[in-house]
Amino acid sequence: MTPFLFRCLLVHGLLFGWAGLLLAVGTAASAADPLRIGMELSYPPFEMTDPQGRPTGVSVRIAEALGRHLGREIVIENVAFDGLIPALKTGKIDCIISSMTATPERARSIAFSKPYLTTGLSILVGTQSPVRGEADLKLPGRVIAVKKGTTGHQYAASTLRQARILVLDKENAAVMEVVQGKADAFIYDPLSVYRNQARHPETTRAILRPFRQETWAVGLRQGDTSLRSEIDRFIDDFRAAGGFEKLGAEFLPDETRAFAAEGIRLW
Repeated sequence: MTPFLFRCLLVHGLLFGWAGLLLAVGTAASAADPLRIGMELSYPPFEMTDPQGRPTGVSVRIAEALGRHLGREIVIENVAFDGLIPALKTGKIDCIISSMTATPERARSIAFSKPYLTTGLSILVGTQSPVRGEADLKLPGRVIAVKKGTTGHQYAASTLRQARILVLDKENAAVMEVVQGKADAFIYDPLSVYRNQARHPETTRAILRPFRQETWAVGLRQGDTSLRSEIDRFIDDFRAAGGFEKLGAEFLPDETRAFAAEGIRLW
């Protein structure tokens, strides 16, 4: 081997060595990047803030457990609910954990993990309302309140053709339409219906058993199969360890008992 050839091999060997080192460092840095989780912090006890303004609630605890499972720091991004999917698709967040129902419509633009909670559509009505179930919502002249962007909104827009639909930005605003007798019903998930009836026991009643079954899941970008597999594995492990039941006992003790009496299972 000539001295020139030896020097060339030595230089190339050093370059490949440095390239390998840089690649390894880059891969480690990527694995250690914070996981940016989007949620709207205005849906207690799932997504909310504590008195110091820090994120807390069931979804936050799930996010923290996911971070430990992945060995990654998490960053909670507070995003309005109807802005979560656009934020995910544009890369501002890595996933959504925000009590989001996995619907066929949403699944056309984003991917979902396996479900972690079973829910559905229930009804909050006034104490004098003639509504007793879904069939009564479909009668002519009904006034139905919904929160913008929710599956209750989607259901009402596609199914309740003869009703007048009040689309409101805030849950509380929709509830007040029922409390004040301006709407015959508010369509939302059973947990919210239960809590809102408890807040207004003199003026409302709850039809808790869902007339349409739904599930909540983690939202992800389409094609992000590696993260989806890790999250699916986390959900299985967390459920097997009783993690969801513990969160229910901590954050939803009254709801859990009331739902059990109705034969409604969440987790």
